[in-house]
Amino acid sequence: MPTLEQIDTVRERTGCSYRQAKMALEQHDDDVIEAIIYLEGQKNTRADWAEYASVKGSELVEQLRRLVQQGNVRRVRVLHDDKVLVEFPVTAGALGALLAPKLAAVGVIAALLTRCTIEVIRADEPPNPTTN
Repeated sequence: MPTLEQIDTVRERTGCSYRQAKMALEQHDDDVIEAIIYLEGQKNTRADWAEYASVKGSELVEQLRRLVQQGNVRRVRVLHDDKVLVEFPVTAGALGALLAPKLAAVGVIAALLTRCTIEVIRADEPPNPTTN
């Protein structure tokens, strides 16, 4: 059975949950390195991936429009100081603005006041890094 110290080490290195760390350690006979390698491999094979962009509040609406037009975006979160201001699935994003204008307005107003970060969850593979 994995120790709390082993679980904490795996969590610190991978960012996974306690449950994921415990299961990975159990699957790899409490070997911390093998559990970390396994969990890192799991991250790289996921169908969804996240992308972050820091934008001025005034650029937020235009950036969101561009993301929706790309079509492979599943979910968008608008963050300020690591706090979620607005989160919505893109397919329901336009409908959400129509159905809940107050919620949409609060998110837009808050974003217009300062810089914010847009977290985009995409449905396809992450881009390959270019090599120089």
